Parts: sequence; C-alpha cells; structure tokens
Amino acid sequence: MTARILVVDDVPANVRLLEVRLLAEYFEVLTATSGPEAIEICEHDKVDVVLLDVMMPDMDGFEVCRILKGDPATEHIPVIMITALDQVSDRVRGLEAGADDFLTKPVNDLQLMTRVRSLVRLKTLTDELRLRAATTRDIGIEELLGSRHPNDDQIPKVLLIDEKEESARSIVQMLAGGADLDVAADPHAAVFQAAEGAYECVIVTTEFETFDPLRLCSQLRSIDRTRSLPIILIAGEGEDARIIRSLELGVNDYLVRPVDAHELLARLRTQVRRKRYNDHLRTSVTETIEMAVTDALTGLHNRRYLDSHLKTLFDRAVARRRPLSVMMTDLDRFKSINDTFGHDGGDDVLREFAARLRKNVRGIDLACRFGGEEFVVVMPDTDAAIAKMVAERIRAEIERTPFTVGADGRAVNVTISIGVSSLRHGPDRIEDLMKRADVALYEAKSNGRNRVVARAA
Repeated sequence: MTARILVVDDVPANVRLLEVRLLAEYFEVLTATSGPEAIEICEHDKVDVVLLDVMMPDMDGFEVCRILKGDPATEHIPVIMITALDQVSDRVRGLEAGADDFLTKPVNDLQLMTRVRSLVRLKTLTDELRLRAATTRDIGIEELLGSRHPNDDQIPKVLLIDEKEESARSIVQMLAGGADLDVAADPHAAVFQAAEGAYECVIVTTEFETFDPLRLCSQLRSIDRTRSLPIILIAGEGEDARIIRSLELGVNDYLVRPVDAHELLARLRTQVRRKRYNDHLRTSVTETIEMAVTDALTGLHNRRYLDSHLKTLFDRAVARRRPLSVMMTDLDRFKSINDTFGHDGGDDVLREFAARLRKNVRGIDLACRFGGEEFVVVMPDTDAAIAKMVAERIRAEIERTPFTVGADGRAVNVTISIGVSSLRHGPDRIEDLMKRADVALYEAKSNGRNRVVARAA
C-alpha cells in the first residue's frame, strides 16, 4: 500500500529520520518545516497522511491541526501528531484539536507504520466517497457537500464487548454522559448485536479467557453492516504484537491499560467524527443520485433515467427474444385544469395520477414522468395484446374515479389518452419503438381523447 505522507517538523534531523523510515516502506514523502508551509501543501497537493510535530515556533502542531480540520478542503486528511510530550493531557489536547492519532517520541517503527497504514486505508475510503460525491454533483445537483454537515454534538451509541463485569463497569463509568453505551459479554452474540444495532463505534477489550478478541474484530470487518464501523481495542501492557496485528486486521484505534477516561473519550469522539463524515458522504451520494433520476413532483423516475435504463431493457429483450412494450400517456386537456385551479391544482392532479399509475403497473415495469403531463411506462416481458389490456385498465380507472384538488377537496373529472407500441423482433430500434408509441398517442388524442391506440407490433 503506497501513499503520500507529509512530514512536518522544524528540526531537519527529525524530518530526515522519519523520511528514511517511510521511504523504506515505499511511501512517497513530502516535507515541511513550519505550520504555514504544511497547510499550504495540504491545500494544493494530494496528501494522504500528515505526521505533525507539536513543538514548532510561531505556529504549534495543535494550531496547525485545528486549521486543517476546520477547512472542508483538508478536514478529511488524517493527522498523526508526534511529540516528546508524554502527558495524557497532551494527547487529549491533540485529539480534541482534531488529530486522528498521537504518538510519543521516540516512535516505535512498527507502531508508526501500522498507524500510517491504518489511516491510509481510511483515507482511501474517504477519497472514494468524495470522488463519488463530486461525480454526482457534476450530473446536475449542486447542493451536496455543503448542504448538511454531520452533527458532532449528538451523543454516540457505542457497543462495549467485554466479558469481565468489573472491567466493563469501569469503562461504563468513564464514558458516562459521553456515550450511549450498551455492554455485551458474549462475543458470539455481540457480533449479531453490532450488526443489528445502530452503533457508531465498538469497543473491544482483550480480556477474554476462552475467545480470541482479534477473531471478533475480524468477524466485524467481514460483515457488510459492520465493515465500516469503527473499532477501538483496549489491550493490556505487553500486548504489542496483538495490537499491531489488530491494526493490520482493520481495528481503527487502541488504548493500553490503565486507561485514562479523558483519552478514551477523546479517541472515541475522533472515531465517531470520522464515521459521521463518511456516512454523510455516503448519504449525500445516494440522495443526490436519487434526486438526479427522480421527478421531484411525482416521485417517479424522470426522463434522464428513462433514457439510460430503456436501453438496458431494450437490449435485454432483443438478446433474449422476449416481448417489450411501451405505454405513452397524456392527461387530456390538462391546460384547462391549470387555468381553472392554478398550477397548485395541476400539481395535485399530477401527483395523484402518478400514484394511481404506480399502483396499476408491476414492480418490474418502469414508470417515468416524460415531461409536463406526459408519462411513459416500459413493460418488460409484455406483448402488444397484454400491454393494450393494461393501458385500457388504467384509462378506465382514471375516468372512473374523480381527482381531489386543492385544500377544499374539490372533485375533478380527469381522462387520459394512451399510445402503445411493442418491440418488433428484427430491424427495430429504441427510437422506432418510442416513435410508434408517440404516433399512437397522437392518434388517440386526435380521435377524441380518453382512449387507447396500439400500433401494430
């Protein structure tokens, strides 16, 4: 796994030492000797992880970290603070400034590399989500990344997996008021609990007598629902090998007993903050894609989605020599509805028609708002005769039941005209299929409206 690591330290010898270590592991290394230089590099270059010294003149590492984490353009870059300060209060201060980890000099090589690799994996995931977010924004929806931001003040829901009652009670007391904590003593049941509960972090202790805690962590990483769930390992002194192995398996962070309550809470907040940021990106991508292919008024798919998905359905029908039909419908004299009841009344009619249309077609059918008062339904595995029967049923249902319009609930009679066309196995194209449906719809409207016309297949 390669990545670009920025080393920030005002002492050249320290910079060179870390640079040599990282180059030996095939990382690409950038260097900076001051806080402002580091910030400028992060803003203009691709940086995957920042190794940041705390004690620097003019601008210390805490201030640099706060600036990086406060800028939407750089807040996703993981920061590991490296310093000679070894007080718990210093680690907590660094974590509260937004640092993703905090290492004390002299830095153990294995700890450094496993930390860097773990954060590079997280950064890769975040980069992928940010790229998808930018791509979805490019298809026409602008209000994406800046529209909503995860709520960092909300108390996180956390699962503690610890079979020792006394140990669990101690952690519960440490996190009182800072987390909504559930405790699971059975590691087998805990995996299912983590998958079913809406947790934002899992804390796993190593004090199991008959079960390997790393197997538990591995199981959590192998399940879709918990694959991206942060895991914090609480280990005992002398368990360095287990800690390093846990980070290789995907554990996000660890603490060594005796655990300081402030540091535990700070590290928990760091993991929850990153999870909420990535969840926010995922949700934004999903919602933006849905907005891009969904008609906001009716909730049906829009023409953009029809244009892309119809080709898939058409090609599949041709390849399998299966029937495919298209139904194109138009609300009769819709302009008079708008003129009489206003556009709000017209919108009521469009929404109600879309709801009825959705109820009268199958789940495999593709119902779309084509534009204005025109709608299209694509019906896979449906021949011309059945498609015409479905169209006639929909037409009759619309005519039979008046629509409710406006706040006063006025009843309005609405009719529709429908044109139907079906796939011709032979030299047929999507354009031909849609054109025949359009011509059939025109005939239906020209011949008196409120009728179905099916073009010969």
